[in-house]
Amino acid sequence: MEKIKFKIGNVEIGANSPISIQSMTNTKTDDTFATLKQIEKLANAGCEIIRVAVLNKKCAQALDEIVKNSPIPVVADIHFDYRLALMAMDNGINALRINPGNIGSIEHTKRVVEMAKTTKTPIRIGVNAGSLEKDLYEDKNLSLEEKMVISAKRHIKILEDLDFNLIKVSLKSSDVMTTIKAYQKIYNEIPYPLHVGLTEAGTLRGGIVKSSIGIGALLAQGIGDTIRVSLTENPIEEVKLAHEILKTLGLRNEGVNFISCPTCGRTQIDLIGLAKKVEEKFHNLKANITIATMGCPVNGPKEAAGADYGIAGAIKEGYIFKKGEIIKKVKEENLLEELENIIKQDLKIN
Repeated sequence: MEKIKFKIGNVEIGANSPISIQSMTNTKTDDTFATLKQIEKLANAGCEIIRVAVLNKKCAQALDEIVKNSPIPVVADIHFDYRLALMAMDNGINALRINPGNIGSIEHTKRVVEMAKTTKTPIRIGVNAGSLEKDLYEDKNLSLEEKMVISAKRHIKILEDLDFNLIKVSLKSSDVMTTIKAYQKIYNEIPYPLHVGLTEAGTLRGGIVKSSIGIGALLAQGIGDTIRVSLTENPIEEVKLAHEILKTLGLRNEGVNFISCPTCGRTQIDLIGLAKKVEEKFHNLKANITIATMGCPVNGPKEAAGADYGIAGAIKEGYIFKKGEIIKKVKEENLLEELENIIKQDLKIN
């Protein structure tokens, strides 16, 4: 089956396009200053598509300024009210997240689709395990993932019957295996890009585990065109984790790969604090390099010989090494600064 691809703003999704990273603002959308400020921070962290909640007319009207000033494409998240979808497209939105079966009569759907055709606005069908149609919810003979796929296909058919194919699909559950099975079932049955993620994944610790397993398992099978990590946390953390998932799977080569050893009885330095500082210092660096933070000079440099750069801690001092070879001994308080100087000099960064 030939897969469909299209653009959301300037970001291409589907077929063999690079997997894009999405997040969602948690500001009041009609507060354009706060919303744009958060979008800018997310974009700087590596977010490539941003979704905003459109709850009412004030939010829809605010989209004009938001879309014009956003550094990345903006998706309007709309439930039930087709008029908000029309307003969002009037105000230049780059894509919609709206389920055509949930916005009233077929006439309402036709109006939205006809305008989406004119403006070439993609529509994401977002199926959530917790909000399925009543007949599916009550059917005891189907698994939850089967119900999700059936629901998605119903919404897809509505759009296809109206000769619309700029469609993106998501099938999200808070349960990892249900989510994986739902995407696996639908992957070979539709040609449309898949937006992959879990819903209500939880707070930082649990959400990292669930999202890494769920999203990672699907991407490792070649399933997924754009991803969103959902966390009960600052959305910046969603973007950071999404990048780590893609880098770990070899789907992104841009950005630093951080490695560090576990603490042990040989450790004579604040390894945990130092590793966090190293990650914070270099997380925005776009270079395709590996930086290691190791607890001692006994094994550290050789164990991390595959790293481009590294620190090995000692008593009130540390060693900076490159490709397993120690190049400098530095006082503990100067380690991070000296490592930064060496990396900048090598990479010719001002």
